[in-house]
Amino acid sequence: MIAAEGSSCLIVTGMPGAGKSTVTRLVAEQLPRSARLDGDQISRLIVGGRVGALGAPADEAARQVDLCNRNLCMLANNVCDAGFTPVIDWVIPDRRQLDFFVSLLPARQVLFVVLMPGIEVCRYRNTIRDPHEQFDFDGYEGLDAGMKRELGDVGWWFDTSALTPDQTADQVIREAHHQALVS
Repeated sequence: MIAAEGSSCLIVTGMPGAGKSTVTRLVAEQLPRSARLDGDQISRLIVGGRVGALGAPADEAARQVDLCNRNLCMLANNVCDAGFTPVIDWVIPDRRQLDFFVSLLPARQVLFVVLMPGIEVCRYRNTIRDPHEQFDFDGYEGLDAGMKRELGDVGWWFDTSALTPDQTADQVIREAHHQALVS
């Protein structure tokens, strides 16, 4: 089981359409004291001058991603300090960003789960989302290769292709502490 409230921080990542939002919501609903922290929502706090993660200019996009990451970690620490388990939903594409999270969560057990249902499943799921939630993205192969290269030896790479969201969430709750521990 995921460790006692206030000591663990669960980060669930994966490509667009991997099931992060659904699974993190289900996990958070099943934990006795938890908070779901959605990186997309946090990044959208910037309204005037907002540049998406893949937007231009690239240096401003990177600066805003770093700001979102800092804000997610600050919220996660505050939630932990109040006795809740933070469940973060966010694309963490490389080791630099994961290391940044770990450095800002020094007093926590960081559990890092990469949902991997496969590229075709992710593409399909993205097409059947509500239009407001669809992510215009054509870089699945590059993101998949980059994540495997940079993060393939970290956390729990969880093949969810044959599981329902409920089954995935149940397994994350039962096994993340043993399969996904980073620090």
